[in-house]
Amino acid sequence: MESPDQMNLCAICLGGMGVGGGQAIFMAECSHTFHFHCISASVAYGHLLCPLCNAPWRELPFVRPAAASVDVVPLPLPPRLSVTTQPADPDVFDDDEQVGLAAGAPSNRAVVVKTYTDYSAVARDSSRDNFAVLVHLKATGTEATCGAPAPREPLDLVMVLDVSKSMHGSKLALLKQAMRFVVDILGPEDRLCVVSFSSTARRVTRLARMTDAGKALCVRAVESLTALRGTNIAEGLRTAAKVLDERRYRNGFSSVVLLSDGQDNCTLTRQAPGSGPPNYAALVPPSLAHTGTTTGGRTAPIHTFGFGRSHDAAAMHAIAEASGGTFSFIENEAVIQDAFAQCVGGLLSVVVQDARLAVACVHPGVRVVSVRSGVYDSRVDEDGRAASVTVGELYADEERRFLLFLSVPEAGETDGEVTTLLKVSCVYRDATAGVEVSVTAEDTVVARPEHVPALARSVEVERELVRVEATEDIAAARAAAERGAHQEAVEILENRWRAVAQSDAARGGDAMITALEIELRGMLGRVSSQQTYARSGRAHMLAGMSAHMHQRSSSSSLGSWSELELQLPPTIGFHAGGVTTSMEGTRQDSHQVDATLPYATPAILAMLLRSRRAREAAAEGRLEREEAEGSDPN
Repeated sequence: MESPDQMNLCAICLGGMGVGGGQAIFMAECSHTFHFHCISASVAYGHLLCPLCNAPWRELPFVRPAAASVDVVPLPLPPRLSVTTQPADPDVFDDDEQVGLAAGAPSNRAVVVKTYTDYSAVARDSSRDNFAVLVHLKATGTEATCGAPAPREPLDLVMVLDVSKSMHGSKLALLKQAMRFVVDILGPEDRLCVVSFSSTARRVTRLARMTDAGKALCVRAVESLTALRGTNIAEGLRTAAKVLDERRYRNGFSSVVLLSDGQDNCTLTRQAPGSGPPNYAALVPPSLAHTGTTTGGRTAPIHTFGFGRSHDAAAMHAIAEASGGTFSFIENEAVIQDAFAQCVGGLLSVVVQDARLAVACVHPGVRVVSVRSGVYDSRVDEDGRAASVTVGELYADEERRFLLFLSVPEAGETDGEVTTLLKVSCVYRDATAGVEVSVTAEDTVVARPEHVPALARSVEVERELVRVEATEDIAAARAAAERGAHQEAVEILENRWRAVAQSDAARGGDAMITALEIELRGMLGRVSSQQTYARSGRAHMLAGMSAHMHQRSSSSSLGSWSELELQLPPTIGFHAGGVTTSMEGTRQDSHQVDATLPYATPAILAMLLRSRRAREAAAEGRLEREEAEGSDPN
């Protein structure tokens, strides 16, 4: 591991700037630091912009005259007027580093599509108005080939970081540690841009490839961040949008990560008093707003992180939902690095893009009545004969489940022993090969005997019904808490908790349902009063809703994964830019991690383990240094 002196280098001489080094340090207005003698010499030659970020300087370093016995004439400075004529950032952010050549490697990955009917049979003389069918999609994993890392789509990532005054001290130190980890796990074909914001926003680094040189420059820039006054989330996101909109080159997948510990006091406060609830849509730039379409104009989702208990959970959740991203609540500030690891670990395992699910009724009397698809846009034709769901991207080993409710008629005299209900297909873009692929599930059928004995409901369908109904009640309880009806919120959650616990899926030990029980029970105390709801209940419930509606892993349960390594795939390969896992031999009978981290994929779990190992190594290093300093007689 590099020492602090090695991590914090002067960008001019590349020498260390550690404490006790015997050299004066100059910190510029843009927060970047240099050896005083290095930067003063540079300024003397008329270089009035920061060598790292091109920000203009109004306060310039210069060498004062020495004692009177020595005749030293200060080097003249160019007129201050020339500083104000230079913009803090380029007018156009078109200085992004060129992307690497696309590998275009063939891929043996696929999306597996299956369907499950509510019951296996319906009597011939019976009809059903809301017959449930579950459509299940799963992207295959990231197994290595002959020990080499599996190919993946390179990432363009913009990290938008709150450096307001409340982030000073340990919060900022934890953020810098987490950012060093993010830089470390990105591969040389991935590109990263860092944007910081307080009352204003600035681009700390251009969108650059994470080669060794790019990583070193990015780490130095992150280490220079300081806490300032004000919180302007909107300006931070506008800067991120400008980076992505004006880049000359593009990797195949882009995303924005936003972290804030406070409330926007620059944009939302400009609304007229009494004008109603805050207009959170004003925080999201138009180019990052999710349109619901998947062809011809993909947007970069904004994955938001509420850091600590003072952030604006409603705003962060609204930003994520408006852009197609997820919202996570980092209640325990110490796990910020793990939270970033979980999010970026998923982004580094994207294998499917632009997935679209198409449903067509086969039997002439069958109709689609409704679709329950969470946040994913769905459509049912007016005549009910077809439906569709826009799925978007999938991480390796990630799953999606959607419930369709059908109208099934009585079997006619000419109908056979089964009724073919649906034909389901999925069209998607293979993120590695860059080609469009289409897969079709086996026809969805139901038997039509004369008489049907008592049948058990499909385990898969029942499990999804329990999950969807629990998610809907979490939303209902939150709505009650928002209007001050805290007892009503508690009753909604208690009733749903009992229903979940008594379900066949819970009695069967299903991991997802166990997670729901834990989650619902934990929410009860958080909605019981206005104080507890405002302190953590709102953020906890919004994060839970985001995870369940997206069916994607959230960082809100990261404090309870101490036994994570017991659930990881037995073969884990860490390499630049991601992880490779092999599922062979994975224990299928243990649900400990699933119960605390639902929706987490093997790649995400592996990245979490990598983060924890890095944090433990850093803690051991600090302890050793402290012990060495304590034993030093000097």
